[in-house]
Amino acid sequence: MEGSFTAANVEQQLWKYAEVAKLYLNDARVKVNDCCSDQEPWQLIAMSVGITIILAWLYNWMRHPLLTIPERIKMSFFKTFRSLPFVKQVVKKEMEKSKAAVTRSLNCMKDGEVYLKALPMKGMSESAVLRRIKNGYHAMDEIDWKKGRVSGCVYGGTDELSSLCAKVYKDFAWSNPLHPDVFPSVRRMEGEVVAMCLSMFSGGPDSCGAMTSGGTESILMACLACRERARERGIEFPEILAPVSVHAAFDKAAHYFRMRLVHIPLDKKTHAVKVKAMKRAISSRTCMLVGSAPSFPTGVFDDIEAIAKLGEKYDIPVHVDACLGGFLIPFMDKAGFPVPPFDFRLKGVTSISADTHKYGFAPKGSSVVLYSNMEMRRRQFFVAPDWPGGIYASPSIAGSRPGAIIAACWATMVNIGEAGYIESTRQIIRTTRYMLTELKKIKGIYVLGEPLVSVIALGSNDFDIYRLFGDLTKRGWSLNNLQFPPSFHMCVTLRHTFPGVADGFVRDVRDVTAALLSDPTAKCQGSAAVYGTSQSIPDRSLVADVARSFWDVCYSTEDIKTVSNGIQA
Repeated sequence: MEGSFTAANVEQQLWKYAEVAKLYLNDARVKVNDCCSDQEPWQLIAMSVGITIILAWLYNWMRHPLLTIPERIKMSFFKTFRSLPFVKQVVKKEMEKSKAAVTRSLNCMKDGEVYLKALPMKGMSESAVLRRIKNGYHAMDEIDWKKGRVSGCVYGGTDELSSLCAKVYKDFAWSNPLHPDVFPSVRRMEGEVVAMCLSMFSGGPDSCGAMTSGGTESILMACLACRERARERGIEFPEILAPVSVHAAFDKAAHYFRMRLVHIPLDKKTHAVKVKAMKRAISSRTCMLVGSAPSFPTGVFDDIEAIAKLGEKYDIPVHVDACLGGFLIPFMDKAGFPVPPFDFRLKGVTSISADTHKYGFAPKGSSVVLYSNMEMRRRQFFVAPDWPGGIYASPSIAGSRPGAIIAACWATMVNIGEAGYIESTRQIIRTTRYMLTELKKIKGIYVLGEPLVSVIALGSNDFDIYRLFGDLTKRGWSLNNLQFPPSFHMCVTLRHTFPGVADGFVRDVRDVTAALLSDPTAKCQGSAAVYGTSQSIPDRSLVADVARSFWDVCYSTEDIKTVSNGIQA
């Protein structure tokens, strides 16, 4: 009785609330009708359609799958600001100045020389071609990388290895692994390169991989495989979680494959990724976790072991970007320089990218992407089963590929062998550690983080670091500029292990730094100042436009005088 009495009371109360709600709704209806009493039906329809369109646009704008709301607001603001007529004119004028400056900096032709803009009416003889290359083209290369004054870029390049690769290249110049039935030798070499790399990175019985044209393509393929895995699980716009310091190839992959790259901050002291921040960023859309071993900017090792544990716990693929140090870190333990775990020995690691054309010393245009299992690799393959030209399938982005590069890579690896790579690793790491120790003694500069491999990044709290960069450039050093924070790095290669090279670099840094400390507040001048200025520009699309202009100029065959005169006018 008590239960039914209670239920009856509740029902009675609900009816009262319903009656009150009806009264309020009726009042609202009357007020709305009063407001619209002066409107004609077509006006009401037009307003309804207009408001619906605005709300739909606002909903889509706020829920953009690849950009956050702050990013969208910033982008919209600068786009609107740059469209103002007076701003547009200023930007155009400055862009033309930048293009002219880039054109002048890239013009190395002698007076009287002109670009070839059409095929010669009559083909040149072999001797004429070689003579033109020697006198007109090789003569433009002012920087002598063989003296070891270049950061990275050419990692080996000994005369003996160049001779071997040239002979191999000649025999395979016309081969194409797209046709394995015609060129089974190249297919075998490619498979053996992948197998040798898997053994370096502790691959298991199910591990596999593929060769690519370079580190960027290797990274693209790993990202594509993770995207396809995510889409199989119903994630339309997957997210990559990667350190701020990760290679820009991940930005390119996100751009190409309609993914979102979420940059995870670095520890201010170590410059390694904050693993706890990465854990907090994991969501239902996360398709990939990334760590660098080491990172390109500072040479710092991310905590791959901790990242791998995250991947294992949340069932998310983990990619290790070892493009830069891929042919150093597998041999460092045996060379006497232990490094933290980074490869397939860690259960959570799903894929690894490593460049054979860096410290593997192979000719440019070769890299590998490795997977812990074939299921992941199959997701990077492309197949067009219904093409009238036949069933088309390719393992990576390219269709036809240069078999000669694969053959030269294979020849390089088997020529050097494990003992050779251990010895080159020992020399390079020993030289890097020596330079690191000496550079830390120099007052006025500091080393970013604690680099473990072959990269040393320098910054300064006392003067504009780009002044040091610029003055070292004048002394014949070709270095890599960095930003956020302002800095530059030296990537140590086999060439820097030659007698006197490392000491020469340390001596020049010490001398230039001492001179700069005598006037630490002076402004940076010349082309080095451009990098410092670019970091202060809030509209990063302007910086991107300048970078695009750089490549426009690289492909240009326009005369330098014509460009300069056009800008002045």
